[in-house]
Amino acid sequence: MKTNRYPAFGVLLVDDEPAFLRSLSIVLERRGGINHIIQCQDSRDAMTLIEQENIGLVLLDLTMPHLSGEALLQQIKTEFPEVGVIIISGLNQVETAVNCIRLGAYDYFVKTTEENRLIEGVKRAILLQEMREEHNALRRRFLTDTLERPEAFGDIITRDKGMRSVFQYLESVAPSSQPVMVCGESGVGKELIARALHTLSERAGPLISVNVAGLDDNVFADTLFGHHRGAFTGADKPRAGLIEQAAGGTLFLDEIGDLSQASQVKLLRLIQEGEYYPLGSDRPKRLNARIVVATHQNLVQKQQSGEFRKDLYYRLKTHQVDIPPLRQRRQDIPLLLEHFLQEAADELGKTKPTIPKELPVLLANYAFPGNIRELRALAYDAMSQHRSRMLSMAVFRRVLDQDNDVSEMSAGSPLTMFDPEQSLPTLQEMGDLLIQEAMRRAEGNQSLAAKFLGISQPALSKRLKKSQPE
Repeated sequence: MKTNRYPAFGVLLVDDEPAFLRSLSIVLERRGGINHIIQCQDSRDAMTLIEQENIGLVLLDLTMPHLSGEALLQQIKTEFPEVGVIIISGLNQVETAVNCIRLGAYDYFVKTTEENRLIEGVKRAILLQEMREEHNALRRRFLTDTLERPEAFGDIITRDKGMRSVFQYLESVAPSSQPVMVCGESGVGKELIARALHTLSERAGPLISVNVAGLDDNVFADTLFGHHRGAFTGADKPRAGLIEQAAGGTLFLDEIGDLSQASQVKLLRLIQEGEYYPLGSDRPKRLNARIVVATHQNLVQKQQSGEFRKDLYYRLKTHQVDIPPLRQRRQDIPLLLEHFLQEAADELGKTKPTIPKELPVLLANYAFPGNIRELRALAYDAMSQHRSRMLSMAVFRRVLDQDNDVSEMSAGSPLTMFDPEQSLPTLQEMGDLLIQEAMRRAEGNQSLAAKFLGISQPALSKRLKKSQPE
C-alpha cells in the first residue's frame, strides 16, 4: 500500500552523532507528523543526497568532522539555492547564529531547545518551501498554459478560461499538505473541485465528505473525532470519526461558514496542533488527512462581524480557489445542456432530442441563481416532459418569465445609470441602444430580442426597419 509522505520533498538530517539523528527523527515524526526523513552521518555525503533524493529542507549540525556545518551551508546555498537550511547546533552562540542567517539559513536552534519550538520552526520552514514550489509550479503552468493532469478534471465539463486557471492552480497546490478553501455560489460544483484535488494529490487514503451545516457542537465533535465506548449515554461501542476514516487521504468539510463558534475552536485546534482527542479518550491521535473546506458564504464579512473566527479563517485559506458562477461561464452552457440531456435520456430510457438553436441563446441570457445544479434540474424536467423529436422550450421559457417577473418586482429602487455631468440621451437614442443590445444578446434572433425587451416581434421588426438608413 502506498504511504503518504509529509512533506512531498525530503527533509535531510545531517549530524555526526547517530543517537541524535535517531532521536530527532522520532521527535519529528511523532510530534510533527514529518515522515519524509533522510539521515546523513557524514557531511561529505550531504551534497550527493541533496541531488539524488529531491531534498527541500536540510537540518544541519555545525560542529562535524571532515566538512563543517558552516562550510556545508555555504555550499548548499551556492549549488542548491532553492533548498532551505535550518541550523541545529550544540552551541548557543549569537554571533554564529547571526552569521548562519546571513549565509541564508532559515533559522538557528540549540539542541537543548524545547521540542515544541523546534517542531514549529521546522513546520514553518516546510510551509515556506511548499509555497515557493507552488509559486514556481503555478508560474510555469501559466506561462505555458498547460495542464499536466487533465484527466483529473474529467468530471468537470467546461471550456472556460477562468476554470482552466482554477485547474492550473489546483495542480500547483496538490502536493501541499496545507488546507484548501473552495469558495463559490451554491451549485457551482465545489465538491467536484475537492474530488479533483484529491485525485491530483495522489494520497493513499480515501476522500471523506461531510456537510457540517446544522451540526451542533457535540454532533460535530463525535462525527469528526469519533468516541470510545462509554464516552456518553448510548455509546455502547467505539466508533472511528471521519478524521480517522480519512487517514492518508482528504477530509472535505462542506458549508464551513455555518459552523458554530464552539466547533470552530475545535477545528482550529485540530489544524494548529495536528492532533485530536476522540470523545472519552485522554490519548491524542494525529491528524493524517488533508483538510479541504468549502463555502458559499462571504467569510471575510463573517469574520469581520465576529461570526467566524479570524484565526481559523486565515488557517483555512492557506490555499484558496474561487469557482466562477455559471453566468460568468456562458460558453459552458451548451456543453452542460448536452451532457445533462443525455444523462437524463439514459436514465429515463428515452432518445436525446434535437436542441432548438435559440435555446442556448435564451439560457445565455438567464442569470442562473442556482448555477449548474439549476441547469441540470431544468434539463431533467424538460427531458421528462419531452415527447417529440425537437426538445420543447416551454420549461426553459417558464423559468425565464419568472426571472423577468422578479426583475420587475425589484425594479422599484432608483438606479443611477447616467453620468450626472453629461447631458441625457434622447428617448430615440436610448431605444436604439436597447434594441442593439437586445439583438446582440439574442445573436440576431428577433423573437428572443423582442422577449428581452418586453415587446412583440412585429413591433421590434418595425423599429428595426425604421432605424435602417434609407
